[in-house]
Amino acid sequence: MKKILVVDDTKNIRTLLKTCLELNGYEVYTTASSEDALTILRGTQIDLAFLDIKMPKVSGTELLRKMRNLGISTPVIIMTAFATIKNAVDCTKLGAVAYIQKPFTANKVKTILDEVWESIQNKESEIEKNLKLAEDLIKINKLEEALILLKKSLALNPSCSTTYNLMGKIYELKKDFQKAETFFSVANEFKDLK
Repeated sequence: MKKILVVDDTKNIRTLLKTCLELNGYEVYTTASSEDALTILRGTQIDLAFLDIKMPKVSGTELLRKMRNLGISTPVIIMTAFATIKNAVDCTKLGAVAYIQKPFTANKVKTILDEVWESIQNKESEIEKNLKLAEDLIKINKLEEALILLKKSLALNPSCSTTYNLMGKIYELKKDFQKAETFFSVANEFKDLK
């Protein structure tokens, strides 16, 4: 069962989304605060998060920034009643996968979720394909070509430990042991993250 986190300071929004998502078969966590959201994200493998962009103390944009700085790559849907181009650009740069304008309906939530899951599936397939091809290239000593594919994979998911491990292996083969150790160390940091 996929796990979704809803972060919004408005109780009615949290309740509406929780009910809607649970009826669609999701396990739902809710909170009104960014601090609690970070605690949940650190302790639970969350598949998707809905973040309200405008909250007291720490905004949804700032929460998203903190998530990324901590290496949490959970896909995020931004909820907002105040859509601005600046907010859209800031959140997109931080990896928000979609926006939903308040007020919204259950049908709108379902449509957005369908689009997000399809996009995530496509991204995961591309990463998987790149990793497999990179492994094959490493076996035939085409290390620079493998590095290019791995860098593309990192652009899609910067917290994939397998990608860092393969990059470490490449630098080990190139006898650049310091760089190899750096990549192996980063891989170890991300080993439990999705």
